[in-house]
Amino acid sequence: MKTKPLFIEHYLLPTCNGEITTMSFLQDVVDILLQYVVKSFDRSTKVIDFHYPNELLQEYNWELADQPQTLEEILLNCRTTLKYAIKTGHPRYFNQLSTGLDMVGLAADWLTSAANTNMFTYEIAPVFVLLEYVTLRKMREMVGWPGGCGDGIFSPGGAISNMYAMLIARFKMFPEVKEKGMAAIPRLVAFTSEHSHFSVKKGAAALGIGTDSVILIRCDERGKMIPSDLERRIVEAKQKGFVPFLVSATAGTTVYGAFDPLIAIADICKKYKIWMHVDGAWGGGLLMSRKHKWKLNGIERANSVTWNPHKMMGVPLQCSALLVREEGLMQSCNQMHASYLFQQDKHYDLSYDTGDKALQCGRHVDVFKLWLMWRAKGTTGFEAQIDKCLELAEYLYNKIKNREGYEMPQHTNVCFWYIPPSLRGMENSEERTSRLMKVAPVIKARMMEYGTTMVSYQPLGDKVNFFRMVISNPAATHQDIDFLIDEIERLGQDL
Repeated sequence: MKTKPLFIEHYLLPTCNGEITTMSFLQDVVDILLQYVVKSFDRSTKVIDFHYPNELLQEYNWELADQPQTLEEILLNCRTTLKYAIKTGHPRYFNQLSTGLDMVGLAADWLTSAANTNMFTYEIAPVFVLLEYVTLRKMREMVGWPGGCGDGIFSPGGAISNMYAMLIARFKMFPEVKEKGMAAIPRLVAFTSEHSHFSVKKGAAALGIGTDSVILIRCDERGKMIPSDLERRIVEAKQKGFVPFLVSATAGTTVYGAFDPLIAIADICKKYKIWMHVDGAWGGGLLMSRKHKWKLNGIERANSVTWNPHKMMGVPLQCSALLVREEGLMQSCNQMHASYLFQQDKHYDLSYDTGDKALQCGRHVDVFKLWLMWRAKGTTGFEAQIDKCLELAEYLYNKIKNREGYEMPQHTNVCFWYIPPSLRGMENSEERTSRLMKVAPVIKARMMEYGTTMVSYQPLGDKVNFFRMVISNPAATHQDIDFLIDEIERLGQDL
């Protein structure tokens, strides 16, 4: 007799008597996930099984249909999806600022999805709201604000956290903008370094301030903002009748990993009464390290801070916090008093209904994985993890600084050019530069096609494509760094 196919909506909960089929199905899914997790740490497996987009589209039917699939087909979809996913937890994946796969963080993400709630009120997310309160206060303490005073929120990434800072800074200076809009206030200008994240300009565009109103400040040879140039541009803007309202300093730039001189910037912001924001999306995690937190000296003088635990701290994506020194300002800026959510006659402390201070209504629970990892590791565990990653970066720097075939500027992130043998004897010229520009993209493409490792490259200013090595994966070792260098040389020898 032919077995009748099991269609999902007929046999899984909440269908009557669906418990056994549901448990069997979810156990199969967990088995698939656990196999993927184990493979992610196996150095003999590929980081990526690369296929071009048209190949993947043709190889599988990804289209949505009117009729349901069977449970077996759904499980096959899960396997196929993970087969072609990038193993971002692989010890030889160095491509992004966010790498690694933490087991406690993964468990917390699973629990968060099972709870499937929204962060806007205490009544529907009581524990998660309290954990956000506790965790944000602890993060503000580490910034250096007395007693962890202030406010904050977890947002969908550092770009949104930076936009929140811009929004609140504008409201602080011109609260009437909330009702009357930009037409009711003077021309505003913001300042950030020429190496800052593109989200500063993107936020200005989204808020109607305009990208032309973001003034880029020159950096020194290490990629740090030059304070004298900042002050000069502030004075210049004021003389033109513009109103400076925000300086966004960077603690860990995306490419070089540079830390702007926060104390000098804070002095300038105080002098001209300008909101100081620190984009510590990448570098904020150094506050966990007694050895390295000096790089953020002066951050306690900021009015707001972006900090992404999903980067240096290895918390699963996404986990980004915006911290604000002045309590109540975020609420005043964003609240709309929606009476169907934020009733004023509820029977508990309404300060725990945090949704009205957020731009979002629906807001994902991002705090639990950070909180649970913090409980599992303690601050000292995060410190050891971060110190190890920075030690690996130092190991890489020392390994290639005098190695034949490499050129590198000195930065916090290890940035370097691989010089193939064919270019090593060539004098600096337009032809050499043109050929060098093509080296990193070809090596990266070959890496992906072999699937052995992944590292990022980019041009910057007048510098042609170079590799940018960021280590935030605690699974990486000296042997993985050695492998990366050997692989770059193997794949680039003939260029």
